[in-house]
Amino acid sequence: MPEGLIPIGIADAKGPIKIPDKHPDLSILSNLPINMETPPHLLDDEVTPAGKMFVRNSGHPPENPDPNSWTLTIEGESAGHQMSFTIDELKEKFKHYTYQIQIECGGNGRSEFRPRVKGLQWTYGAVSCASWTGARLKDVLAHVGVRDDAVYIGYYGADTHLSRDPDKVVISRGVPIEKAMEDESLIAFAMNGQDIPYLNGYPLRLVTGGWPGSTCGKWLRKIEIRNRVHDGKKMRGKSYRVPTHPVARGKKVANENMRIIESMPVKSIITFPRTQTSVNLEEPLELRGHAWAGDLSVSKMHLSIDFGATWIECKLTNPVNRLAWQRWFCKVRFAEKGYYEVWAKATDSNGRMQPMVVPGWNPKGYLNNSCHRIALYVT
Repeated sequence: MPEGLIPIGIADAKGPIKIPDKHPDLSILSNLPINMETPPHLLDDEVTPAGKMFVRNSGHPPENPDPNSWTLTIEGESAGHQMSFTIDELKEKFKHYTYQIQIECGGNGRSEFRPRVKGLQWTYGAVSCASWTGARLKDVLAHVGVRDDAVYIGYYGADTHLSRDPDKVVISRGVPIEKAMEDESLIAFAMNGQDIPYLNGYPLRLVTGGWPGSTCGKWLRKIEIRNRVHDGKKMRGKSYRVPTHPVARGKKVANENMRIIESMPVKSIITFPRTQTSVNLEEPLELRGHAWAGDLSVSKMHLSIDFGATWIECKLTNPVNRLAWQRWFCKVRFAEKGYYEVWAKATDSNGRMQPMVVPGWNPKGYLNNSCHRIALYVT
């Protein structure tokens, strides 16, 4: 869409846009397809409620999906057999597991890249940590059979191309077989103890936490066990890929010099208070938020209230399970009245810290894990 325009569905609306089952304060980035992000202050829950979970779609969701007739097919060059399962069969044949899994869009933070890059201009809110229930992907794959030459899995969903052409695939991504075989990789049929929200993949979704959200296929219909890196839609070119080496801002990069994004980088957000809040000089301020680090965990969390000159260590909780985000808390006092910024910086279990500024430029604006900042007015 040309710069300066907004979706006509939003421009023509009378009053606030309301999407069924979603919080009215979620920001709508596009309406065809529907994409919505969550303001940081609405992400204050330890477990993200369905109504506050961001929406990232590339096509049209399936109309009126019927869980009773829904089937998932497992096949591919490296599958021992081709097998299909109804949702009831998945529930009956395989043990159920529940994990809190953090999911973040690879383009979260894209709006801060300069020069500006094409794509949805996510700020901070394309992230969530819900409680997912389903069968372990590795259990289902083992039941089907995995050949020794398996290296990757690829998914296909029931969403349709914006053109409505049934022969055009919207998105078909995947993960290496090692990631698929992790305990926390699920074929999920429930979120937060309820049906998965329609816009987030009902009735069946692949969940592979810690990697770009695009690896978590929605409206899951088929999984292929591949003997090579999956080559589906948005696995090649520049989609969910970054340069293999640092490049100058705005420079064109050949596809052969791009690599697939795997584990997401360390990152954090401030969820309380919300930005642009006025606070009392006489009282200490309790801040809180979340931190995460892709396949790793977060080892330390710090805040700065003096533009990065000094840093205050925060209390950091352990993750509920692997690939869940971690809650942090910090109490601060301000020396005098005035304008302040709070900067948040997490460090992962390998010692890597968030940068204070936007990291390496890339053509699609992925992996911005710079410090989240909020503005406060001390009175």
